[in-house]
Amino acid sequence: MDTDRVAIIGASMTQFGQREAWIRDLLAEAGIACLEDAGVEPSDVEHCYVSNMSSGEFEGQGGIMNMLAHDLGLLPAYTQRVDQTSSSGGAGIYAAWQSIASGASEMTLLVGGEKMTHRTTGESTDIIASITHPEEYKHGVTLPSFAGMTARHYLERFDAPRESLAKVAVKNHKNGVDNPHAQFRKEVGLETVLESPIVADPLRLYDFCPITDGSAALLFCSESVAREYTDEYAIVSSVAGATDTHVVHERPDPTIMNGVVESGRAAYEMSGYDPEDVDVAELHDMFTILEFLQMEGLGFADHGDAWRLVEAGETERDTGDLPINTSGGLKSKGHPLGASGVAQGVEIYEQLVGEAGPRQVDADVGLCCNVGGFGNCVITTIMEVGA
Repeated sequence: MDTDRVAIIGASMTQFGQREAWIRDLLAEAGIACLEDAGVEPSDVEHCYVSNMSSGEFEGQGGIMNMLAHDLGLLPAYTQRVDQTSSSGGAGIYAAWQSIASGASEMTLLVGGEKMTHRTTGESTDIIASITHPEEYKHGVTLPSFAGMTARHYLERFDAPRESLAKVAVKNHKNGVDNPHAQFRKEVGLETVLESPIVADPLRLYDFCPITDGSAALLFCSESVAREYTDEYAIVSSVAGATDTHVVHERPDPTIMNGVVESGRAAYEMSGYDPEDVDVAELHDMFTILEFLQMEGLGFADHGDAWRLVEAGETERDTGDLPINTSGGLKSKGHPLGASGVAQGVEIYEQLVGEAGPRQVDADVGLCCNVGGFGNCVITTIMEVGA
């Protein structure tokens, strides 16, 4: 029996979507619910990490980690804000795991959140585009334009039908219907996706995730401490991060995200698991094409073949060998930047402890991949059922 492993004993998500609440309130809502889910008192929390990308730019609010410690009664817990752009949530999992694994903390709360919808689409897009390299940003490049160019190249190079990308959106919207916290709980048909307005050719409106407010939380401790609270918990088998060039046009192959490849390789090596051991996965489908690139980078499909698995239904929740984005993914659940990686962890935790309700699949090992920017920083986490 290994009592040094890092466990997760509680999880929560706020409603994702357009919320009246500001970032401070969203974080507190998720944090309180997570502590209640685990049956842990605020005074028992020694470290508190807040994953957030841009509360200053979106809301003019800084110091949110200290506000959360005050609002939840965590004082004098150590606090830290974790910013790794849109992979801040995954980086928060990494920080929380380190705090427990190192022995620095016995009980660590991670809360991720973002407040975005009070800004216009143009304002939000410009804040997000600020994470691109200055040499590309000055030419007007945005993340959606990168996605469009990559999708066009992928479809032509691998002779993939346009419908295969649309089927990612259809699948994830179908899964989101059963997620009570998802921003969109409505199925969409293939024709609806293919006839929606063009955003970045060949990608259309339904190939993109929405702008979202929301927060999510996870509670970490050692496995020996976990057993004092519950018989049902998840183990963080591994967590690994990697980076890729910030200048996207310098990548030798735009259909390969080396950050995904390297973080996945390290996570598999640390956990001892292989791609075929993974029973369920949450991937960063900010754009539908990213689900293909991560499936291939993580070894779930050969290079250029992810679309074939989607066409064959292998990633469907109810019938596929590897259900992907059972939560609805960023596409349906929503994408509050700092919360998304944490929310991926919430979904995998709930799948492993049997709390996913109508979304439940048979899973002993789950993986989540949180992508920052257009793949210039990536965190991959593997979890398993606690013994």
